[in-house]
Amino acid sequence: MKPFIYASLLFLITPVMAGDYMADEDQPPVINGCVLKQKTQCPGADLQGADLSNMDLQGANFEGADFSAANLNHASLRGANLDGANLDGVSGYRLQMYRGSMRGAKVRNAELQGMQGEYLFAQGADFSGSDLTGANFAFSRFAGATLQGSNLSYSSFEIAWLPKANLQGANLHGADLQEAKLGLANLAQADLTNTRIHYATFEGTYMEGCTGCPFDW
Repeated sequence: MKPFIYASLLFLITPVMAGDYMADEDQPPVINGCVLKQKTQCPGADLQGADLSNMDLQGANFEGADFSAANLNHASLRGANLDGANLDGVSGYRLQMYRGSMRGAKVRNAELQGMQGEYLFAQGADFSGSDLTGANFAFSRFAGATLQGSNLSYSSFEIAWLPKANLQGANLHGADLQEAKLGLANLAQADLTNTRIHYATFEGTYMEGCTGCPFDW
């Protein structure tokens, strides 16, 4: 009888153990104390070099966090707060930042092709040297932002605000600037070849050495 009783007990215990194991696997990952999930609160988190690809981090608070050299490919940060964050050198193909905020963030030399950033708040952010080919920044705010030497070819800034933005040497080939506001911006040495500029405003914009700029505006 003892072998039979032992086998019966083992049968009853095994599902519980398996269930506990699955529950542990289903918990969101944690990096340096930051729980990586929607609406998480991780201001100032250290996420340097972290692999956050394909993660859903909608509505998260990462103000002042360090994402330098992190992998954000196909991640969703819709509505997230990245104000003052460090995203230097990140890889973020098709990164979702719809209605997000990156005010004053450092996003230099980043790979952000196809980034989806409609209605993004990026005032004062620094995107110097970043590749933003095909990105969508329609209706976004880039007042005082730096996009010096950035690749913005085929990107959309339709109805975006870029007053006093520094676009010196930026590649805007084939981009969409329709109805964009570029008052007092810097477009020196920029390339606006085949750029759509219908109803865009350039009051006081510096255009020395710019290719395709509307000098008769």
